[in-house]
Amino acid sequence: MLRTLFALALAALTGTALAQGKTEVLWLGQAAFRITTPGGKVIVIDPWLKTNPKTPAGFKNLAGLGKVDLVLVTHGHADHVTDAAELVKMHKVRLYAPPGLSNTLVTLGEVPADLAPGMNISGIVTPLGPEIKFNMVSANHSSEYRWKDPATGVERMYPGGSPVGWIIELENGFKIYHMGDTGLFGDMKMIGEMYKPDLVLVPIGGNFTINPQQAALALRDMIKPRFAIPMHYGTYPILAGKPEDFVKSLEGSTTRAIVMNPGDKVDF
Repeated sequence: MLRTLFALALAALTGTALAQGKTEVLWLGQAAFRITTPGGKVIVIDPWLKTNPKTPAGFKNLAGLGKVDLVLVTHGHADHVTDAAELVKMHKVRLYAPPGLSNTLVTLGEVPADLAPGMNISGIVTPLGPEIKFNMVSANHSSEYRWKDPATGVERMYPGGSPVGWIIELENGFKIYHMGDTGLFGDMKMIGEMYKPDLVLVPIGGNFTINPQQAALALRDMIKPRFAIPMHYGTYPILAGKPEDFVKSLEGSTTRAIVMNPGDKVDF
């Protein structure tokens, strides 16, 4: 019943939004999103699609994403970075990732050096033009990159840099905060006050990240966005956080939770 009500709300919210130059957000499962900006730029975040059990079949072939203008990654774990290098080379677009992870991907020959420009936490870049800003912010997690040597089949672990989140400021002033994988930390309040995000993409699965109640606390007391989309739950049993618990924990706050299924789109 809860998902049905949210589906109806999503339908009412979307309508002719793209025709009006709004922002389209497509959830692809786990932490993977495709964002289409008001000007038609396409940003893919944390692309784990081909082997993601929750990704809709039409997007397991990466060509199903259509055009891609930029790829963002939050950290080096496989459920966030697995398909990033292939997308970057397919579309010949830039990858922005934690600096240690970018260096590893270039050193291993996964991504050409000219498509992995460096930046670090607190950096701001505008690769799609001056009206779209990408701000790298902190996250509280871990980051390692597991790589299988194609010559030997041996798997090795490499540095993945410090995990990050992304604040994306779009042409119309709308701001999206992709938190990546994170635990609670006090600087979430500073991030909320400094960037004032309109929409937060927030993990709720627990165990490896904040759970529904902790996510609601972060949004209600520190970040205070207008909208929030829960992510990083239900892919495996250990990611046991439930969206209905997240919605209930947000009751009384100024944040509207939008619960999606992988493959759903919502426009702002």
